[in-house]
Amino acid sequence: MAVATFKGPLNGEYHGKKTLERKNSGKRRVFVQTESGSVLGIELDRGDNVHTVKRKLRLALNVPTDESSLVCGDMVLKNDLSTVRNDSPLLLTRNFLHRSSSTPCLSPTGKDLQQRDQSGPIEVLGYSDQFARTKQLVVDIVKAIRNGIDPVPVHGGLGGAYYFRNCSGENIAIVKPTDEEPYAPNNPKGFVGKALGQPGLKRSVRVGETGFREVAAFFLDYNNFASVPDTALVKITHSVFNVNDGVKGNVHRNGKQASKIASLQQFIPHDFDASDHGTSSFPVAAVHRIGILDIRILNTDRHAGNLLVRKLDGGGRFGRVELVPIDHGLCLPESLEDPYFEWIHWPQASIPFSDDELAYINKLDPFKDSDMLRMELPMIREACLRVLVLCTIFLKEAAAFGLCLSEIGEMMSREYRGHEEEPSELEIICIEAKTLLDEEISYFEPKAGREEFLFELDSGEEELDLAPATEEKMKTERTFRCGSKDGNGRYLLSKLEESVEEGMDGHEGNELPPRSDDCVSVVQDRIPNVSKLSTSLKNISIGEKSWRHLGSMQKNGYLAGTSSGNRSVNEQRPMSSNFVMLADMNEEEWMRFLENFQRLLRPAFANRKAGNVGQRQRQRLGTSCQF
Repeated sequence: MAVATFKGPLNGEYHGKKTLERKNSGKRRVFVQTESGSVLGIELDRGDNVHTVKRKLRLALNVPTDESSLVCGDMVLKNDLSTVRNDSPLLLTRNFLHRSSSTPCLSPTGKDLQQRDQSGPIEVLGYSDQFARTKQLVVDIVKAIRNGIDPVPVHGGLGGAYYFRNCSGENIAIVKPTDEEPYAPNNPKGFVGKALGQPGLKRSVRVGETGFREVAAFFLDYNNFASVPDTALVKITHSVFNVNDGVKGNVHRNGKQASKIASLQQFIPHDFDASDHGTSSFPVAAVHRIGILDIRILNTDRHAGNLLVRKLDGGGRFGRVELVPIDHGLCLPESLEDPYFEWIHWPQASIPFSDDELAYINKLDPFKDSDMLRMELPMIREACLRVLVLCTIFLKEAAAFGLCLSEIGEMMSREYRGHEEEPSELEIICIEAKTLLDEEISYFEPKAGREEFLFELDSGEEELDLAPATEEKMKTERTFRCGSKDGNGRYLLSKLEESVEEGMDGHEGNELPPRSDDCVSVVQDRIPNVSKLSTSLKNISIGEKSWRHLGSMQKNGYLAGTSSGNRSVNEQRPMSSNFVMLADMNEEEWMRFLENFQRLLRPAFANRKAGNVGQRQRQRLGTSCQF
């Protein structure tokens, strides 16, 4: 595999004056990554298009570009590059599984490479004001490399990671190349087998896309509320990085420079992680703040190993400590996943939010957050942003209603029974909201020539067919975990309205100020109460075959390759089911879905407060992925 090399001077001057020069010249620069992990920085002239970018890639990296597409997040670039912003990372993906035998592979000279990739050894992608401290780290790292202090690989975890040091030999940053993640082509620990952009450890998090999620978590941690370390996406060149030899994944290090797209995070000195320390000494505020962030970003991997613990007073084991959350690569999935919240059963999570925490939550604006992430991380997918919006709304409404952190986390978590999993209360509310949206669309569409209406939920490997919403079938018994009990000890959503009235009458301190209902009046007239929302879900029974994940014994539920270390539970259980997909709605349907979703939240919260939801001890299957 050919990789772009950098032969210029190792200094940090590039991150100041040259950046301004590039801006003033009107030129833009992009970093194009192939599916095999090779990276090339390209200066775009005004007349450049997708064809010219592919030609430069073919010359510089000796890679085939026929039958391939240039992609930025959700957007497939046709030919015009005018919408691509400066310093955007792009991905070259193959349209077909087999390469064209007629594709020319030209051998570039050193001069060709020098002319086509003139970026520095470490380039921060983006111009956010929040990158000031990260850019200083970069300067310190480059100085250390120039003085012969090279980075060292991190031996733990499933993915490739490297400690970069300063001139004193101290670790100051940890770098995780996107093409060395688990499953990625250049993974150094044997976990290979997929190209960048394909489903990864989590089906809703693609291979090579954990890096920008790390940066997104940093951006969303306003005012360093949860203490997420400074994080940025970088293009970085060094000989320490791993490049595998062909498709077999044989580790091949030949000492040549390799350019990578990677996340770079400030290294935080610490005494141990949460798995080595009793949780009783953890500050309530720290647990709450990390939990608030985890809920917003639907963190699917908040285990004890990625909560660093630092002693503050230098005393014994039970002195004052602070918590630092790291490893957010499995947040913001493309669909609702089962989260893993290590803190969910900690006593601190059952303590009500403080006034300061409630004020912070109240000020959160998920729509502004989405706009910010689109600007700062143009490669982020819209499906990820919809998860952010949904979970932030859920957090805001739940906190305002009076639920504590553990209650919110439990409503978001699924229950596992053997190889079966049941949707969380949050997912059930979403299913209800989507069903209501289906009924609204059906109500306004012409009925002529229409025998039935079938609404499909995309669940990946299996599809859930919801029965037509006829008056006769609306009387069928349902078995959801919200509402009042049925004969089987389960709960029906159909009586939430009564639960709300009783719960609100007898529950002091949780009254919410009046808020406007944005739903269309004709919809209100047609569906006057919550009980009618749930009746079209006749065929859905939690715990029945329709909810089962049928691929429990399939090969693709396990990691490829072998590892000499301990395997995570992600290697032992099947990939998670998708009960609700948010990306299949257009913008208008998405906004109407959110209106319905918000209408259903207060009844569900009141029902939980009233004690009608069965308390269940979940089988904890989430665990460390340790990138």
